[in-house]
Amino acid sequence: MSQSILTTRIMEALGAGRKALIPFLPGGFPDKERFFDELEALDAGGADIIEIGVPFSDPVADGPVVEKASLSCLLDGTCLSWILGELTRRKGRYRAGLALMGYYNPFYQYGLEKLAEDAVGAGVAGFIVPDLPLEESGPMREACAKYGLDLIPLVGLNTSEERLAAYAATARGYVYFVSVLGTTGMRESLPTEIKDRLTVVRKLFTVPVALGFGIKSPKQLTAFGDLIDGVVFGSALIAHIDAGGTAAEFMERWRP
Repeated sequence: MSQSILTTRIMEALGAGRKALIPFLPGGFPDKERFFDELEALDAGGADIIEIGVPFSDPVADGPVVEKASLSCLLDGTCLSWILGELTRRKGRYRAGLALMGYYNPFYQYGLEKLAEDAVGAGVAGFIVPDLPLEESGPMREACAKYGLDLIPLVGLNTSEERLAAYAATARGYVYFVSVLGTTGMRESLPTEIKDRLTVVRKLFTVPVALGFGIKSPKQLTAFGDLIDGVVFGSALIAHIDAGGTAAEFMERWRP
């Protein structure tokens, strides 16, 4: 199987001497029409990968900022079918690799084979599923593999070395390292033990490593050096837009 577009985008950023920028934005936020304006702004502003959230009624891994935004999108009628349909209409517009991040229920209800086929048609390169454990990921992984899509693993401070190795054996795209034990959200500081765990992750995985959850500003990344290849930010971006700002303004903070 050829190298993932998600891996390629991260490696291109590293080749340019910077960390890959991976913003997260819920599908349909701040409203259905403006969402695609902001998506284009993220792409034009230097995003290497864009994670598009699929709103769900029981977002167990989401902090208050993401949860509020996602529920607002649900009330506005945003769903997986709408996201895929609108992305299909716009396929080819974005340089950034696109990944859908959501809970397993909507993906399963959609039908995994149809999901993978329609994702390719929409220009999506991979999925992130926070509530899908490794032991139960077989059917979705098989559907993704059939269509050349990535199923991005999430690992964290409490992931054992044995389990990290199991994830690493099938990892494609990149590995998403969750920086905190808890839900998403902005934090002033990150746990000191992250560096030790990232060292283990770096040793076991051959795909790039992206750090997410709790990331608020570029200065938080200086402590991690070459242990990470990319950074995921969601809550800070959502809060900025919610306060009247734009994705374009936000991305300016992150460009070197």
